[in-house]
Amino acid sequence: MNKVKKFKVGLTQYSVTVNPDENLNKAEKLIEDAARKGANVICLPELFNSLYFCQSENIDFFDLAETIPGHSTEVLSNLAKKLKIVLIVPLFEKRNLGLYHNSLAAINTKGEITGIYRKMHIPDDPAFYEKFYFTPGDLGYKVFDTEFGKIGTLICWDQWYPEAARLTALKGAEVIFYPTAIGWHPYEKEEHGKAQFESWQTIQRSHAIANGVYVASVNRVGIEKQNPDSAGIEFWGRSFICDPQGVILTEASCDKEEVIVAEIDLDRIEYIRRNWPFLRDRRIDSYQNITKRFDD
Repeated sequence: MNKVKKFKVGLTQYSVTVNPDENLNKAEKLIEDAARKGANVICLPELFNSLYFCQSENIDFFDLAETIPGHSTEVLSNLAKKLKIVLIVPLFEKRNLGLYHNSLAAINTKGEITGIYRKMHIPDDPAFYEKFYFTPGDLGYKVFDTEFGKIGTLICWDQWYPEAARLTALKGAEVIFYPTAIGWHPYEKEEHGKAQFESWQTIQRSHAIANGVYVASVNRVGIEKQNPDSAGIEFWGRSFICDPQGVILTEASCDKEEVIVAEIDLDRIEYIRRNWPFLRDRRIDSYQNITKRFDD
């Protein structure tokens, strides 16, 4: 593909309702807003068209899953073709009867699905019971060669693992997207909230620095409760885009629906990697034990 030296990425941060059609309509409007602001590649949050149902284990929530291709990707493929943009669409994938993934579809400017990424790391924490719903990804780490640049994609819990970022960067990613659904347990926010958020942002900025890539992380906002008696999760927003030196180029608020856009400069990647040649100096002959669970 012919590549440009610069392009813009957009992130859509918003709250969702119990109605998938309402969420899809909202996503369409925010995508159009991002495109008006010049975004060429636009990413939606993790599980973009539903509430974060993993707060409990309930087999009825499997009804939220859809195939790829399916209704959501059909609607958004038409929009991508109309706006001549690349879309990253994270959703609850129904792969087959009884087999589900936390996935995303990459859609090009022609409205074609160019590939799927399935979340590799699946958490199992209080109110984040994802292992009940999602089979771990089996497609490996992905980079999509788009009309604008090489786009790497990881999903939420993947963002804590330097190995995932490294392998994605080694496949040629120029920007790594992290669609996310992360927030506070309200009862522990006062004591731990600041440190939790700062850890989340710092680890992703470190992936940008260590690999010489741009990082774009998009979250949702709002408090979601599955019943009135539960504490729920307060999603902290703060979607951001940083450059290959970890410098934050743009950042959203913690509680508002927003579209943020930043420029990706491929020459900046080259400049940073020449001055911080981490890829050059890797001792690949010494990393054999990285494939062990623990080196004992």
